[in-house]
Amino acid sequence: MDTSNLSRRSFLKVPAAAAALAGVAPVLLSAQSPSDSVQVAFIGVGTRGSFLVPTLLKVPGVKVAAICDLIPERAQKSVDVATAAGNRPTAYLDYRKMLDEHKEIDAVVIATPVDTHKTISIATLQAGKHVYCEKPMALNPEECRAMLNAAKSAKGIFQAGYQLRHDPARRAAMDFIHTGGLGDVLFLQGYRHTGDLPREVDWYFDRSRSGDIIVEQACHILDLMTWAVGQHPLRAMGSGGINLYKNVPPGRTAMDNYSVIYEFPGDVRLSFSHIFFDPSGFSGIKERVYGSKGAIDLPTATWSELGKKGAIKLDVPDAGQADTYLSLAAFIDNARNHRTPLNSAESARTSTLMAILGRKAIYEKRIVGWEEVDV
Repeated sequence: MDTSNLSRRSFLKVPAAAAALAGVAPVLLSAQSPSDSVQVAFIGVGTRGSFLVPTLLKVPGVKVAAICDLIPERAQKSVDVATAAGNRPTAYLDYRKMLDEHKEIDAVVIATPVDTHKTISIATLQAGKHVYCEKPMALNPEECRAMLNAAKSAKGIFQAGYQLRHDPARRAAMDFIHTGGLGDVLFLQGYRHTGDLPREVDWYFDRSRSGDIIVEQACHILDLMTWAVGQHPLRAMGSGGINLYKNVPPGRTAMDNYSVIYEFPGDVRLSFSHIFFDPSGFSGIKERVYGSKGAIDLPTATWSELGKKGAIKLDVPDAGQADTYLSLAAFIDNARNHRTPLNSAESARTSTLMAILGRKAIYEKRIVGWEEVDV
């Protein structure tokens, strides 16, 4: 939920009302037989959430049962979208009221600002619902730990919105890496060079709410990099700041540029940069992995072999399918069968901590070790 012009405190003071273990039989969704539709609710239908609603409606066997947002007009717009698709969702302003009254809800999609993820996710898990929470996991290591603990003890599953793991090209590239196609992973490179974030969403620019751009935005690419290596980094060093958009929008505390270097076990490094004043079409987004046999571009699943000319395009199952749709479809399937998601609470915590590690190194202008964020 984008809560522009609404404070975190006003959202959270609303009146109150994990992975499957081996050998344990699948747990059916609450109040349904295997043939019934999965009843899904949404908490937060701002910029991201309003995109997730019509995307989820394309997944077979899903019914949107409720829509919750602090802004009534925004909630109603998504109610209208779901109604046009043959659903009859109830609109709510209070997510606790929704969880208390709408007992037949099986799963909840959370797309609220980062500073609300912990409170809403834990309350929803404790209500016995399956949770899909948009990235990043939370603002700080303590919140990430609390969410992981809640997911481990919950009846339902927790899936994070790291949807790039479900992108067909990136998955094909990752399978190639993990089956030895590149040999030993030696170096990784990424950058996210774009224009600035939408100015009308004020919480993006308040680092106390968003976690700053490395946590709120770069976490997607950092998630892919730690997935490629198969381990969390050991340390990070970096530098960043606000060079162009000083006090734009007014009160801005989020950076508009930074660079960070991560070191992984085995003397493997990731170089990552992130700027918000890149001219349109000039740089864009890059995610590349270099190995002892060659290098691969993740978004295109194209690799080049060392010592040979030309590039090779990998076979890509499900080519052309949208990553967000595939991620949400996987969530529904995981919920139905109580499967551990590819983008699980454990992996989400690691990737979010990786972003927090880099942020700490940038803010404190020193080399920061993993043990300082692994609480």
